[in-house]
Formats: sequence, structure tokens, C-alpha cells
Amino acid sequence: MVHAAAETQEEVLRVSMDAKARVKVGLFSRGGTSRNPPAALDHDFHPEIQVTPWGIFLPELDELTFYITPSKVTADFIVDSLEAWWDVNQDRFPKVTTLLINLDNGPENQSRRTQFLYRLVEFAKTHTVNIQLAYYPPYHSKYNPIERCWGVLEKYWNGDLLDTVEAVLGFARNMTWKGEHPIVHYVTTIYETGKKLTQKAMKAVEQQVQRLASLEKWFVYIPHDGR
Repeated sequence: MVHAAAETQEEVLRVSMDAKARVKVGLFSRGGTSRNPPAALDHDFHPEIQVTPWGIFLPELDELTFYITPSKVTADFIVDSLEAWWDVNQDRFPKVTTLLINLDNGPENQSRRTQFLYRLVEFAKTHTVNIQLAYYPPYHSKYNPIERCWGVLEKYWNGDLLDTVEAVLGFARNMTWKGEHPIVHYVTTIYETGKKLTQKAMKAVEQQVQRLASLEKWFVYIPHDGR
């Protein structure tokens, strides 16, 4: 129902977000095939660095943006990425008053994660935009539209060596989704893990959000005016 509303109501913009599995950077075999097979290490030695791609995808417009980071993907990283994306794109959608965000119920972005919810409440206030969180339940994350993009990226770079961060970024920029290249950002900030609100602070946040009865974990509405 909420997805159908996003398709027909110009004031609602559907956004699909999720992380891809962490990528080892180095001379590691990745499977797949290549026209010029590269020489990889014959053992998976410890990589010097690992990076995680985080994606923001607009299903109705087939637009894709990656934020790739060596940091842990924390609640603050997720909302900072969303905020950076919205700062660039908000003027393109002058009639949009609500962001409908599809998510998996991961540990850093689930609807009971205090830092995540706090940051989204502040985001809604700052940008004067309502936020509706629509989560996919366990074992149904494959229906989150961003997952289709990860499959294309994995197929594109399989068989090649991701031996530098520049190689990871280059492959990400050169893949195509529906004939278009994604926009790719490399985020060097290292985020602190384990941040959370006190019970008192979280109670104040909860008073500014609305949860759908009987589906409180899965559908959360954050009005920009806190009402």
C-alpha cells in the first residue's frame, strides 16, 4: 500500500537503502571469469583494508548512488549519507514532503536503534521533510529494490582484482544500472560505534514518532514538526 502511494503521489519519494557485504581490498580471488585472468593470491591473507558500499536507490527513477567507506556502517554513517544525498537532490523534488525509506531491519538502522531514530528525527526537523520507514521482515530483504543493484555490481567486478580502493571505486563508477552509471562517493570519516541514547532521551524521541499499531517495528512515521 505505501509503495503504491509513492508511485501515485508526487509528494512522496520512495528511497531504498542498504549495505553490500564488506569487500576485502587486495590480491584476493573473487571467483567469476575475466577475459584476462589476473594472478591472485592462493590464500586469503588478511587484507590491509576493507570497505563497505552503502547504496541509496530510487526505484521509480532507477537512480543509484553509492557511499563507500572503510568505516563501520553505523547509524551516524547511514544518516550522514542520507543527508549528503538529500542536500544534493532536494531541489530536484520541490513537491516532495515525505521520504518513504525501504530498509532491512539491520542492527544499526532498525527502528529501535536509539541513535538512528534520534538522527532521523533531527534530519526531519532540519530539512522540513517527513520520513516514513518501511522495513522488510527477516528473510525478505531480497525484495528491497537496492538488492538488485548489488547483484549487478557483484557480477560486474567478479573475476577482477580489487587490489586498491581506487579499483573498487573505479568498478563501482563504471558499472551500469539500466544504462546509467551510479554516482559514487568515498567517505573517509571513521565513525564511532556503540553510540546510544539514555532511556530518558529516547523517551523524548519516541514522543516525536508514530508507530503503526501491531506493526510497531516495521512501520514508523517521523513528522518533521514532531506532532
